[in-house]
Formats: sequence, structure tokens, C-alpha cells
Amino acid sequence: MSLFEAFRDPRVLVLLVIPAVLLFWTWTRQGRSVALPVDHAEPASAAWPRFFLRLAESLPALLLFVAILLAAGPLAWGAPRTKRQLANIQFCVDVSGSMRARFGEGTRYDASMVAINRFLDYREGDAFGLTFFGTTVLHWVPLTSDVSAFRCAPPFMEPGRLPYWFNGTSIGKALLACRDVLVAREEGDRMIILVSDGRSSDLYGGRDEEIARELRDHGIVVHAVYIGSGETPDSVVRITSETGGTAFTPGDTRSLDHVFEQIDAMQKARLEKTRMEAADDFAPYCLAGLSLLATGVLCLFGLRYTPW
Repeated sequence: MSLFEAFRDPRVLVLLVIPAVLLFWTWTRQGRSVALPVDHAEPASAAWPRFFLRLAESLPALLLFVAILLAAGPLAWGAPRTKRQLANIQFCVDVSGSMRARFGEGTRYDASMVAINRFLDYREGDAFGLTFFGTTVLHWVPLTSDVSAFRCAPPFMEPGRLPYWFNGTSIGKALLACRDVLVAREEGDRMIILVSDGRSSDLYGGRDEEIARELRDHGIVVHAVYIGSGETPDSVVRITSETGGTAFTPGDTRSLDHVFEQIDAMQKARLEKTRMEAADDFAPYCLAGLSLLATGVLCLFGLRYTPW
């Protein structure tokens, strides 16, 4: 650690020249000779008494030394901490009429929302958004770490109870709408989890490749969960592979839960080291100063220079 990192205002340390000069003068000055009325006597050795006298006389300079260090603002740096990097995850859920088809004990929509709610428990600390789409797009929950709105969403957006403009499947339009939401967030990773059971005409004619490039250029990874019968549409597979994601085709509710577990494993939360934090560190210097002051007071009771 450099001197500039050990003190809040290291410029004050220039004043340490003053106690250094005082200490040098204390230990090098000769002082005046004192004539004692003793004739023909052998002088006793005064080396040790002189040493302790000089030491006592050095205490004021040492106190000034500590005071200057305190004025400079000593700092103590803590160890670097790790911070969980935020992941922005936008769920893009199909609510077209075909999502009412049976899947497990409920519908495809019911199973999807149950699996999504379980997925939220794996990713505590991330930000989640929820978008529903048919032939139009509705952003139901904005990106937030408070997932309570997800728990309340299923009854309100259940397929079959929605206006007719939610009956189709426009995956391309929905992905671009989710892109706009994620791009607005400057911090953290970006991910879309698409849940659908249909094929989308707005991905034909090379449009899927264009959308994949746009998403990839913004650092957005797309995972697709195709909950319909048959294989995942090639256009959806192409988008996921181009963005670094994966397309899944679960056959039952158990497989659906496993899919979200796999997505969680592939998109592990990243930890980054934060800069060390500095805090005032006056305690050891105050303790040293009080010790010097107490020693100086004790020395005044007897350990001082006298000419007789």
C-alpha cells in the first residue's frame, strides 16, 4: 500500500519534518556545563541517566509526530469483497389460444407459469420482467427484483380470457419488444426466456437471422422453451444458437422443471470483486498518543534535568 493510500490527506505529512528536527536537536545538543563544588573527586559515569533524560525530553516531539499523523487522516483498507453481478431476465410467454391445450394436470400456460415461478427461487438477486404476447405484446411486469407480481399474474393473462388480438403468435415482434426493455438497462447481463407452443410467420424470409443479429449485438442471450407438440421451429432454434442460448422441447411437466434448472446452470450468477473500501483508522494512533502523554506526565514527577 502506498503512502497516498494510507492517509486521507498525505500532504499534511510534510509537517513531520518539525518533530524530526526537534528529535535531532534533543539528541545532539551539548547543553551547558554545570560547575559542581567538588574538588579532587572522581566523576561518576552519567551515560545511562543521560540516555533516559534524552528519552524523556523526546516525548513532546513524539507526541507532535502522532498529532501530525492524526491530522493526515490515517486509513485502514478492508479486504476486497465479491459482488453478485445482476442478470436481467425477461420472460416472453405466449398466451395465444393454443396455450390452453392440456399439459400435465393443467394447460400449457399453467405449467409454464408454475415452472417460471420455481425458476425465480433459483435466481434470487436478479431482475425479472414478464412479457405476454399473441399477435400483440403486453409488458406485464417491468424488470424488478421484487417477484411478487409474478405470483399474481397467471389468472389475469390466462389464454381464452383475452381479447382476440392475443390469439395469434408473433414471436419476432415479442423478441424485439423484449429487446427494447433489456437495452434500457445499462447494468448486468441480458437474457430472454421465450415460452411458446406455436410457429411465427414474422420469422420467415430470413427475418429470424436479422432478429438474431440484433439481439446478439446488444448482448442478449435467448433461451427458448417450446412447449408445443413436435420439434422446435427451425427459426427459433436459429435465434437461440446465434445468441448463445439453447432451445428446449419438454415433453411433460417434470421435463419442463428440468429445463429451467438447466437454464439456471448455464447462466450461473457471476461474481465480481469490488474495490477495497477505506475507513478511518484513528484508534492505534490515539492509543499511541495517549501512551506517550501518560509517560510524559510520569516523567515530570522525577525524571527531568536539574543543575544540582
